Amino acid sequence: MKILNLIAGPRNLSTALMYSFAQREDTKVLDEPFYAHYLKKQSDRAVHPSENEILNSLEISEEKIIANIEKLAVENTIFIKGMAHHYLTNEPQFILGWENIILIRHPEKLLASFSKVIQNPTIDDIGIKKASQLFTFLSQSGNVPLVIDSDELIKNPLVYIQKICDQLKIPFSATMLKWEKGGIPEDGIWAKYWYKNVHNSQGFSVQKTSNQKMPTNLKPVLNQALDYYNILKNHILKND
Repeated sequence: MKILNLIAGPRNLSTALMYSFAQREDTKVLDEPFYAHYLKKQSDRAVHPSENEILNSLEISEEKIIANIEKLAVENTIFIKGMAHHYLTNEPQFILGWENIILIRHPEKLLASFSKVIQNPTIDDIGIKKASQLFTFLSQSGNVPLVIDSDELIKNPLVYIQKICDQLKIPFSATMLKWEKGGIPEDGIWAKYWYKNVHNSQGFSVQKTSNQKMPTNLKPVLNQALDYYNILKNHILKND
C-alpha cells in the first residue's frame, strides 16, 4: 500500500501536480476527498462556491473517507491532492502511515490569486498555518514530510519532478510532464471555479495570474502567513 498525500494550500499548482500524477499508469488520483468533511465540520470559515453540491457529492465522515482511501490503495498507488486546512486537528494520526508532501507558495502570490474567488480570506482559509502545524506534528512523530515549492517547480519541471520521484522512491515517468487540455475525470465538481488555468494548460507553466497584485487590505493576513511560510521555506526541496 502506497499513499502519497499532498498537503497544499489553494492557488499553488496543487491541481497541476494532481494532473501530473494522473498521467502515471500505476497511480490513481483523488481530488480533495476531505473537502465536504471540512465544509460540514468547520464553522468559522469563508463561504465556498458550490458548497451544497460538494456536501451532496462527497463523503462527510472522516473515518469512511480514510477507509475508502486505504481500500483503494490495496491495488493502486494513491495520490491525494488535499488542502492543509481540511485537516481539522493538528495531529491527524491517520496520515502517519502515509507519505506526506507539503506544497507551499509564497503567500503574497497565493493571496493575490485566491482573493479573486474568495475576497476576504483569513489565515485559516489559505492553509499555510495548518501546513506548518502539520509539518511540526509529522516531524516530531518521525515521519518528516517532503516540502516542495511551486516556484522551485516552475524553474525546471523536468528536474524537479525527477527529484520528487527520487524522494518518494518511485520511478520517474516522462508522462508526468504533459497532459491534454481540459479537465480529467477525477476533477472535483468545484473545478469550474478554480481550475481554469490548469484546464487551459498542457503542462507546468507560469500562470498568467502569477504577477497580479495582492489587495492591500490583505496585508495583515500576509504578515501572519509569512511567519509560517518562513518556518517551512527552510525545508524546501531545491531545484538547483
